[in-house]
Amino acid sequence: MPATKAAPKSRQTAALQTPSNLPTNATKDIAAALTTLLADTFALYLKTKNFHWHMSGPHFRDYHLLLDEQADQIFAMTDDVAERARKIGGTTLRSLGHATRLQRIEDNDAEYVTPLDMLAELRDDNLQFTAFLRETHDLCDEHNDVATASLIENWIDEAERRTWFLYETTRTHSEPA
Repeated sequence: MPATKAAPKSRQTAALQTPSNLPTNATKDIAAALTTLLADTFALYLKTKNFHWHMSGPHFRDYHLLLDEQADQIFAMTDDVAERARKIGGTTLRSLGHATRLQRIEDNDAEYVTPLDMLAELRDDNLQFTAFLRETHDLCDEHNDVATASLIENWIDEAERRTWFLYETTRTHSEPA
């Protein structure tokens, strides 16, 4: 007779009790915003890696390396975003499904995307991501969470740099500066 799986242990129902001196509503609002931001970060990371893996054409090496560098920078944010949500007493993503339900950056599952379309799409996504970062920063300002706001300021700078590089990479020589 085949062995049967044991019933799963009952799930823990007690809240995680990370101490914080932020008001409860601030913890709830900021942790939720950071969790959504984390979902967007993973979506942007995976799209950047997708385009990195599927890059082709005469500028392959340059674009391939650019996207790899940008993906590394995006991925480096993930732990800091999640840990910040936990530090203030909230929770964060628990699964890929959870991330998918929250993400605002759209996936691109197309069989083929031209190199310039890849770069333009990532440029626009990074620009949108910057707007999401600014919204979260504004929420932190409302709740006087200067530590989270400070982290976000660095991520805004990084996202603006990625946007700039992608913009310059997609410009044609005939476009005025």
